Amino acid sequence: MTTAVQVTIYLNESDKWNQILQMLRRENVACASAFHAVAGFNGRNHVHTAHLVDAGGNLPVVIIFVDFAEHVTRVLPKLCELAPGRLIVRENVTIEQGNLA
Repeated sequence: MTTAVQVTIYLNESDKWNQILQMLRRENVACASAFHAVAGFNGRNHVHTAHLVDAGGNLPVVIIFVDFAEHVTRVLPKLCELAPGRLIVRENVTIEQGNLA
C-alpha cells in the first residue's frame, strides 16, 4: 500500500475544466479524471439539472486527481489560478491497488 493525496475540484461547465485537465497532464500528474454531472450546485446556489433547454454552462463538473503530496503541493498554485474561488478539497488516501509511476 502507498500513501498519496487525492484532490477534488468542484467546477461548472463554464469554468476552465479542460484547461485544468490539460495543465495536470503537462505537469505529469499521475492520474486525473473530469466528471460531468447531471445535477448539482456550487456554493449555496440553486440546483442545476441537465435539460435539453439548459445551455447556460452551469452544470457541475468535478475533477479528481491523485499523486504524491510533493507533486500535489507543486501544482496547487496553478490550479488555484485556473479555478479562482472554486472549492478544492485535498485529502490523504491509501492506494490499495495500482501505482503512481
